[in-house]
Amino acid sequence: MADLAAEKTGTGWRSRSGDRRSTRTLRLRTSAALLTVTVLAVLLVPPLVQLDQQAVDLAAKLRAPSPAHPFGTDDVGRDLLLRCVYGLRVSLLVGVAAALTATVVGTAVGAAAGALGGWVDRGVMRVVDALSSVPHLLMGIFIVAMFRPGVWPVVASVALTHWLSTARIVRAEVLSLRARPHIDAAVSGGASRWRVTVRHLLPGVLPQAALAAVLMVPHAMWHESALSFLGLGLPTHTASLGNLVQEARGSLLAGQWWPTLFPGLFIIVPTLAVAGLAGAWRERINPRSRSELML
Repeated sequence: MADLAAEKTGTGWRSRSGDRRSTRTLRLRTSAALLTVTVLAVLLVPPLVQLDQQAVDLAAKLRAPSPAHPFGTDDVGRDLLLRCVYGLRVSLLVGVAAALTATVVGTAVGAAAGALGGWVDRGVMRVVDALSSVPHLLMGIFIVAMFRPGVWPVVASVALTHWLSTARIVRAEVLSLRARPHIDAAVSGGASRWRVTVRHLLPGVLPQAALAAVLMVPHAMWHESALSFLGLGLPTHTASLGNLVQEARGSLLAGQWWPTLFPGLFIIVPTLAVAGLAGAWRERINPRSRSELML
């Protein structure tokens, strides 16, 4: 009876809303803490740990985690903590550069298609549909195969295969904004299409484009790791996370788990952190979605 009365008075709904709000706050704080630890590790570990991440010590190869080597050592005695931190640096560079490039390209294409409309919109979206039908990894392999292994071919590969989703999002947002009264008022007042696009449409899509860029960073890191694992990404001597996992395959088969576990965690933890923060951002810029989640 008490539960029924609570539901009638609405206290049950408020309780569930409060629980969801608490869960969302906990997720946001956890994600922020994980991302903070990741950034601090990238910035502070190299100067604090006075070791050369490329230093080979065959006498210390494949040592388990210990106070001297918290993450253990790899198959040639290199310290895995430093290798993972430097690998995370490289993977973050690739992820951020690729995400920014893909977002700029996708925003420009999507805004142009939505603002111009007509045959331009139809033609652009048919190209987007055609490219989207090709698996990203397959297209990325084709792109990097045309260049020598390096950071920028991988950035180009990831960017050229990931701008499509941003273009779709921006186009949909532009089409939504074009139906707003203030856009009709600007057009009726004699504003050119270029002025309407630059002054009214682009500012309206920037939050969605920025969210897409943030969400793309971990995805780009995974893409780079996959290419490097296949031997088609960064040079083998570069300490990227994909290269570290690829180098650890033999060790895992021999029973040494740490050369695979820690690089894998350095891929997973930033992904979870960015996904949690991006989810909170999405709820903030989309009030309808936020209100639905609170019910």
